[in-house]
Amino acid sequence: MTLVVATRTVPWIPVPHRLDVILSETLPPVERTTSAFAFVSDAAGRTLMTRVDREGRGWDIPGGHVEPGEGLAETAARELHEETGLRLPPSGLSIFAWQRIELLEPPPADYRYPALAYMAMFRAVLPGPGAPTRPPAGSESTEAGWLTRAEIERVCPDHTWLALLGA
Repeated sequence: MTLVVATRTVPWIPVPHRLDVILSETLPPVERTTSAFAFVSDAAGRTLMTRVDREGRGWDIPGGHVEPGEGLAETAARELHEETGLRLPPSGLSIFAWQRIELLEPPPADYRYPALAYMAMFRAVLPGPGAPTRPPAGSESTEAGWLTRAEIERVCPDHTWLALLGA
């Protein structure tokens, strides 16, 4: 079963488009999935977030691009570690949602994604409180932290995945 929980547009896609946020316990089409993210929460209901101190970035869910030959859960686990320092095995993450992005007009020549693309969203719940963590040396992330839902809504008010926090 899949359920669309939000539909919107975003300023970082340069042509008319539709972005659907979808709850689903099945993977999106792997060959069209460009990135994977890890929503990790602890027993206190906090979510592990990462922060990048660059223009247009800030706080976000750990995640990033799929590398050639890499599985989607592997991508999410790798990015989680690279951006927060937390190590979880790919088998410790389960798919729970994805974002589907469809361009409604041809993309500009320098656009690097397909006209129909997906972003996979994985989750894990730790059995106790999340331990302090920080990005490893050399990470693009400058900070990691366990944030409450209210804190996330305050620092990430326009993020497309915000509708997934209560899922």
